[in-house]
Amino acid sequence: MSDLRARLLPTSLADLSLDQWRSVDLPTARRVAQEVADLVEGRVAAVETLEHLGAPLHRVRIERNAQEFALLPGGAVTLGFDLDAWQPTPEQAADYAESLDQGFGCGPDLRAHLAQMLSPLRKATLATVLMAVEDGNLTAPPADMPAVLAARGLRMPSSDEWEHACGAGADTLFRWGNDCPLDRIPYGDRTGPQNQLSAFGLRITYDTYRTELTNVTTAVHGGDGGESVCGGYGPLLAWLPLATANRNPAMAEFVHGPDGEDLYEDFSTRPVLPLRS
Repeated sequence: MSDLRARLLPTSLADLSLDQWRSVDLPTARRVAQEVADLVEGRVAAVETLEHLGAPLHRVRIERNAQEFALLPGGAVTLGFDLDAWQPTPEQAADYAESLDQGFGCGPDLRAHLAQMLSPLRKATLATVLMAVEDGNLTAPPADMPAVLAARGLRMPSSDEWEHACGAGADTLFRWGNDCPLDRIPYGDRTGPQNQLSAFGLRITYDTYRTELTNVTTAVHGGDGGESVCGGYGPLLAWLPLATANRNPAMAEFVHGPDGEDLYEDFSTRPVLPLRS
């Protein structure tokens, strides 16, 4: 590897930080992608650069055993949602108030609702990993999935890893910003922002009927199993399951409770392939 690689990147790929990753040029990113592919006995499927949060971000996909993984640089990251620094738009507040009048919502106003649904602002240090571009339905009950994945050299993500994979450093309510269309619900909408890949290249928070599990039993991610849509909660409440920091504790309790055991095939997870070098 070049002198630039030696100066900017750590010795172990697992220690690569997002800030370091942003500092390298495209040729170096391609060489790192090949290193990662060689490490996991896979192949480089794509390397591209996009603008994210006002700076370039290299997006890498690695194919291994007919499954595509995205490279997620880690390091010191900020997760959760800062409610103190956020203000709902008048349209969002009005939409929530209308849902509240119909008997939906978890608080007297939108801020109180989000305080119960979203993870708090916090710092974390994460290893660089490969994470599946697509989530996959469970093939065993949640308690058995770690062993199922371990047989393939994989594991379930942590909630911190999931949020980082979704937001890629963005501090907004959704991975694409603070707003969502209020003239429609996300289910069946082919033109909304949820249809775009995330900054790291994942197909994530794309369907509220999805319910992604991590190794944390008190949270689910990426959707609510269609609860908000089927319940007619209103547009904003139908979009909020796609919020990056959404954890939906009531749905998590159901999924990991006795009623959810028989429905495990309706839930999904997003396997992680650790990098060890």
